[in-house]
Amino acid sequence: MTAPAVHVIHENPEWLVPLRATLEAEGVPWVDWFVHEGRVDLGAAPPEGVFYNRMSASSHTRDHRYAVELTAQLVAWLQHHGRRVVNGRRALQLEVSKFEQYLSLRAHGVRTPATVAASGRDEILSAARALGQAPFILKPNRGGKGLGVQLFNDVDALERALAGLRDVGEISLDGIALLQEYIRPAAGFITRMEFIGGRYYYAVEVDTSGGFELCPADACEVGEAFCPAPGEQPKQKFRLSEREPDAELLARLEEFLGANDAEIAAAEFVENEHGECFVYDINMNTNYNQQAERAAGGGRDAMREVARFLGRELARARAREVDGLPVGRTGT
Repeated sequence: MTAPAVHVIHENPEWLVPLRATLEAEGVPWVDWFVHEGRVDLGAAPPEGVFYNRMSASSHTRDHRYAVELTAQLVAWLQHHGRRVVNGRRALQLEVSKFEQYLSLRAHGVRTPATVAASGRDEILSAARALGQAPFILKPNRGGKGLGVQLFNDVDALERALAGLRDVGEISLDGIALLQEYIRPAAGFITRMEFIGGRYYYAVEVDTSGGFELCPADACEVGEAFCPAPGEQPKQKFRLSEREPDAELLARLEEFLGANDAEIAAAEFVENEHGECFVYDINMNTNYNQQAERAAGGGRDAMREVARFLGRELARARAREVDGLPVGRTGT
């Protein structure tokens, strides 16, 4: 019988590199579970251990079109057998639907931008008019890494853009586009709050002057963050925030994550000129920028904290097996 281990469910080997290194450095036994094509035997039992779901909403951009759908069945199978899954079925559901994210965030008292979902060219244009704001954002309901997010100054510009599409499926894999009010960052950056084990770890300020593709993974960066103007130093796109998080927002986000089977995640928000914070994205498959961590000092290392959290959960699962108790989530 194979010894229990942490099984990492994913579809992007590049994003796995820092986690692999950290798990091995921490001495946590682990299994690479790459999900693209595969099978799940209804009559078989899963291996023992802890299962960390890192499936990404952007998997289709790497030619892994059905990885999310297969992972949904896999996670259902694991949870049916009482296995400990970090970021379970509900977390995966929210990973691939921003509209459902907003519904759940609002249910927990978290402010989100005004948003209208629509499918079909005419309905998308109608939704933009109904939004009644300019400029506004068009984004995919099922996206990832900020891909496909566009800013429009008026409905006419949107209409011209839609005319150039063969199908609205080019906007979002599920055919659902979101028309959303644009919240201008008062300080020129958005904030990404990282949660590990369902609890706040740190926040990253992300410079938005280069566009909406804000994936913090080191593998996503190419060269300098920006080309500086003559005489200026290159700007660091990601930097750890020195500000204390808003206590009320933090409490509501932790409550939201706990209610949605999400333990390792990130929440992105923008603060307007009136000091109001709007959460516009939740990332259930989160990555970290090691360069920003090193620049901030203080020894903060989110991936190391993830590895240690998974190691603790594996130890708990082993102990509960010895005691003959259910192995599922026991809290942090």
